[in-house]
Amino acid sequence: MNLIGRKQEIEILKSAMESNHSEFVVVYGRRRVGKTYLIDEFFNRDYTFYATGVAEKERSYQLKSFETSLRKKYGFEIGHKLKNWFDAFSCLIEYLQDSKVRRDPTTNKRVVFLDELPWFDTPKSDFKAAFDYFWNGFCSKYDDIVLIVCGSATSWIICNLLASTGGFYKRISRRIYIPPFTLKECEQLFTRNNINWTKETVTESYMVFGGIPYYINMLNYRLSLAQNIEYLFFSQNAPLKNELNDLLASLYKNHVKHLKVIKALATNKKIGLTRNDIIKKTKLDGETLTNILLELEDCSFIRKYNNFSHNKTSHIYQLVDPFIYFALDILEGNKITSWMSFINTPRYNAWKGNAFELVCLNNIESMKIALGINKIETDIYSWKSRNSAKGAQIDLLIDRADRLINLCEMKYSDNIFSIDKKYEGELLNKISCFREETKTDKSVQITMVTSKGLQHNSHSEMVLHELILEDLFN
Repeated sequence: MNLIGRKQEIEILKSAMESNHSEFVVVYGRRRVGKTYLIDEFFNRDYTFYATGVAEKERSYQLKSFETSLRKKYGFEIGHKLKNWFDAFSCLIEYLQDSKVRRDPTTNKRVVFLDELPWFDTPKSDFKAAFDYFWNGFCSKYDDIVLIVCGSATSWIICNLLASTGGFYKRISRRIYIPPFTLKECEQLFTRNNINWTKETVTESYMVFGGIPYYINMLNYRLSLAQNIEYLFFSQNAPLKNELNDLLASLYKNHVKHLKVIKALATNKKIGLTRNDIIKKTKLDGETLTNILLELEDCSFIRKYNNFSHNKTSHIYQLVDPFIYFALDILEGNKITSWMSFINTPRYNAWKGNAFELVCLNNIESMKIALGINKIETDIYSWKSRNSAKGAQIDLLIDRADRLINLCEMKYSDNIFSIDKKYEGELLNKISCFREETKTDKSVQITMVTSKGLQHNSHSEMVLHELILEDLFN
């Protein structure tokens, strides 16, 4: 297998193949994250049956694609044109019952992979009922079938499979969520693609593209990062100019509402918003908002956490996806027309500072390894003082089971970061307000996460832990 990372996901697939009964495996995640690639690599693109839905095509086209897979790829002669999905799955069942059908050489399992499954379910089609019949009426009766379904349309996957109370209720045996790459995994992909950039440049690319393999694979190794960004987003007919809208439209049926929530969260990217805050800004509420927040969280676009307080029931939602933040802050409204003229401006430096915090939030496990606490149970929080006069705010708290709290300050700069008297006062104010308002009896230790390191002086003595850019690549 030519895979980077994905160790946990591979183990789940191995377990499904070694099972003594049929398995229904759902693989999901945001567009471009590498779902199909993972499955193809694991099975070496060798299935008992494979078919894929086609974006935005009517039922007749979807059935034709399914029929073509049966006829041309697997040599199954149907003898007629498929009339509906019950007909299609009946033919698939007949094919799978053939004694000569291809089986996995190690486990003897029959592996069926239906890619981009949500596209098969066109309006007013009988797909869901027929698919229900295929699994519950056929596959589940055997002990040697591994059915794998995959799709980027997260709302369809959640509503119709993962959260279904109908025919698929408790039928899903394994679910595999494919997350974006970590910084370390991105660096490995860059190396594989013959792009030998420094960790600083890899980090800046993460600020733009996040950990999405598809975007990284678009980068031209002959160009600098700045030249690549210029071409992909700002050139004439730029390939990724409208990617945010395309991304959300591929994932969610009513993506305009999702974008509305995302834009609301972007107004307070440091801490995030409560549900009531979101309701006020978007006028969305009830089950609609609940589902939108769930779907955004399931794609790692946002995170849900508790404000560090005695009340652990009030959730806060925060935008944490680097690419979406880049698209909204830089691309939205065509405010910037050239990346080359934008870099090294004050606004560019401000964007990098905010984006670096998102990089840290997406690589917290690496931070925990560097701090030597990866084996300790932890909770992740942000916090904002209720006292507006004091204005204390903490972007990242690592609350540890060993009764310590890492108060993390994340600072990106082109030079070694120096704490001056003013900033020292701000840090002291944060600790004071935090202790006073939360009444915590745990030890609070300041942790500085910087790009180039920390200058030691009389104002930095309160810092007990230092992390640098390299520590995010663990």
